[in-house]
Amino acid sequence: MKAAIFKEVGQPLAVENVEDPTPEPGELVMKVGFCGICGTDLHATREGLTTACCGQILGHEYVGEIVEVGREADGNWQVGDRVCAMPFIACGNCLPCAAGRFFECESKKVSGVDDPGGFAEYVTTGSRETLLLPDNLELTTAALVEPLAVGIHAVRVANVKAGSRILIIGAGPIGLTTALWCNFFGAREVVVSELAETRAQLARQMGATAVIQPNIEKGAEDLLEQYIDIAGGPPDVIFECVGAPGLLQQCIEIAPYGSRIVPVGVCEQPDAIMPFFGLVKELNIQFAMAYTKDDFETCVAMLGEGRIDVSPMITDVVPLDELPEAFEALRTPSHQCKVLTSMP
Repeated sequence: MKAAIFKEVGQPLAVENVEDPTPEPGELVMKVGFCGICGTDLHATREGLTTACCGQILGHEYVGEIVEVGREADGNWQVGDRVCAMPFIACGNCLPCAAGRFFECESKKVSGVDDPGGFAEYVTTGSRETLLLPDNLELTTAALVEPLAVGIHAVRVANVKAGSRILIIGAGPIGLTTALWCNFFGAREVVVSELAETRAQLARQMGATAVIQPNIEKGAEDLLEQYIDIAGGPPDVIFECVGAPGLLQQCIEIAPYGSRIVPVGVCEQPDAIMPFFGLVKELNIQFAMAYTKDDFETCVAMLGEGRIDVSPMITDVVPLDELPEAFEALRTPSHQCKVLTSMP
């Protein structure tokens, strides 16, 4: 099969022919239809905490159809079933697995990290971690289930309620899906802070009730003033969806007494905060990571029923042969939001 392979830091992905995957007894093989490019894929190809091993096939936002079923696979899977999958193949025996929290399994394999990922014609998935797609759901739309699941998990962790005032820092794919779900669950104000005008326009399409442009020089105080002018009061929940050093401290300075801060963006660098500011305001800081099977199931159901729309996020679809060029372009994005790779 053809696959896009990470060779080394500083080099673009290389599209090469590799062996087709063979499933373990409890696994499935999916013929990939589309695979999204994620910010964590970009992180994996530069020096840092999450740098991938040379020779790794990246990609974890994939959808397609089953072409092979392992002899001990759970479920009544059939060749030709249209599916998406969580990018984990877990043990199935521990307490987290029993609860559908496969990310917490200490024995899991992770597609695109320590197991071949979805930037390829075929990928193995776990039978327990794979979900059947509704017949009416387009594969391009289903390719966004994974980032949608990150967003809904963060919103559930934050305990967003109807009438909540929300501030979201950053309108990348995760900031946008977070905005969508805050709106879905009835937040009164969903205000997104974003510098790029193209991303600001997307935020308005994805559920933001307003967008503000942060002033880097004026900092947190100006951002809070802009927010209060729009929302009529301070935010109940702040989602930090960028992952840049300094932003968590800014959130602490903005947050009112007793409010909640939910860091969702991946920050791989040391960061400094002033705990005293959070202490005197009795802030709740709750990190959010990944998702559960229920998060995935909810996203699939809401897409299938047409109750949410993610089409504005898909800005580009490129064939596998053009993936390396598109991947490098995302290091300095312009109009792009979610770029999908289509397989031969």
